[in-house]
Amino acid sequence: MVKYRLTHPQLLGALGRAGHGNYILIADSNYRYVTGAPPAAEQVFLNLAPSLVSAADVVKVLLDAIPVEAAYGMLMDDGRAAPIAAQFRALLPKQAEFNVLERFAFYELVKSPDTILVIATGEQQLYANLLLVVGVIAPEGTAHY
Repeated sequence: MVKYRLTHPQLLGALGRAGHGNYILIADSNYRYVTGAPPAAEQVFLNLAPSLVSAADVVKVLLDAIPVEAAYGMLMDDGRAAPIAAQFRALLPKQAEFNVLERFAFYELVKSPDTILVIATGEQQLYANLLLVVGVIAPEGTAHY
């Protein structure tokens, strides 16, 4: 039994295998999970029903479990940031760089072999996809910039 905020066994295992620079995709309910990521990426389906589990809920739990140095959101087709982008930015650590990419550039980045985990959510907001870049854990007593 785990006494920790994150208790999902498959997620714990995948995060334990992640390393610096790996990508983790938190995908909305419209994302093409199977064909829009590298075949080797582990897939976790949390999309129980529409609006269950939200992308923001997943981000909150992941940020408690892993260091994140950067993240990428997706621009809407009209070139504007998705409404959820501000919420994602507010959840990320202050030092994490946040970038938004055009939709097809985002898809290409997700297809990188560095994407090791795809988490399907029930998020209903459009363009509510977030790609996290795993950071580093500095040795105790040292600073990391």
